[in-house]
Amino acid sequence: MKNIFEQRVFYSDTDSYGVVWHGSYLRWLEMGRVYWTEMKGLSLIDLVENQDITLPVTNLSVKYKSSARLDDIVVVETEVASFNGLTAVFKQFIKSKETGKTFVEAEVSVVAINNSGKLYRRMPQILAEKFDEELKCPALV
Repeated sequence: MKNIFEQRVFYSDTDSYGVVWHGSYLRWLEMGRVYWTEMKGLSLIDLVENQDITLPVTNLSVKYKSSARLDDIVVVETEVASFNGLTAVFKQFIKSKETGKTFVEAEVSVVAINNSGKLYRRMPQILAEKFDEELKCPALV
């Protein structure tokens, strides 16, 4: 199931030319992955504090296609593209609400580590089930 949310471009998201600074897109991509996790019934705070699981980004591929501007409303779409038991790959888009034009396409890979930084050899079951479930029964869009 795809998670979709809207975000207004604030002055703090832009550079001196009124276009979105490239790092702002990365923050919105992170928000999309957090919202996707919450949509699946998981809290990142609970995963860290009670399950000893953190999900660091291990690979990030971003294509900047166009620039959003001050006061635009962007739509951030996040879905799981693949999962191999160790790594989950999210496919994400940031688009204009008004025109549908794509500003950013991204693929983001995450793995699971414990709070001491040790890599889990397999994604913990609580997450693996969510990723597997997502890929077996994709929602109609």
